[in-house]
Amino acid sequence: MEYGNGIVGDMCVHMLDTVRWMLDLGWPKRISSTGGIYVQKNAKATISDTQTAIFEYEELDCIWNHRSWGTPADPEYPWSFKLYGENGTLSGSVMKYDFVPQGKGNIISGMALYEREKYPEDLTEKGIELHVAPATRGHMIDFLAAIDNGTKPLSHILDGHISTASCILANMAMALERPLIYEPSNQIVLNDPEATNLLERAYREGWEHPHPKMFD
Repeated sequence: MEYGNGIVGDMCVHMLDTVRWMLDLGWPKRISSTGGIYVQKNAKATISDTQTAIFEYEELDCIWNHRSWGTPADPEYPWSFKLYGENGTLSGSVMKYDFVPQGKGNIISGMALYEREKYPEDLTEKGIELHVAPATRGHMIDFLAAIDNGTKPLSHILDGHISTASCILANMAMALERPLIYEPSNQIVLNDPEATNLLERAYREGWEHPHPKMFD
């Protein structure tokens, strides 16, 4: 945790961001989390091997759970999101998706998009993730178009901030053992000075935190 934000800050942020985008969700109204190092107690890591985080919204809760031990609840979707709706359940990962309807109806499935034929350099670029390349390319094209047109990109920096900050707040809630209500307009945790102080990490000597209020 000294160098990052653990599994929640690495993996949960991707799935929370996807779900927020699909359901058009903004800031959670409250965030809580429990967990810790329950199994890998002899490891040097200070990251939780077991954690549940709840991001509460007006009409639903987004719940994240990870275990870095044992078998996945759904072997077909070990790292994924699931949306449970009135008409069925949508499971999605970086590799594929399945929609299973409630009652009668056919399962709708799809795989990650690949563009090997259109962009053969995908096959020769070192370290590339083929299933991610089309999405990365799409984001770049959209970002450049936004610059040309003076518009906001589809993946706006504020959305990245909300998803990332929400996961950081989940880790804080686990450490403090209490739910947190973040107030983005004032950049504070409501009625919780201790938590608010944790929003900024201490910088090494010679460096200062570029707090947004410095630029008002």
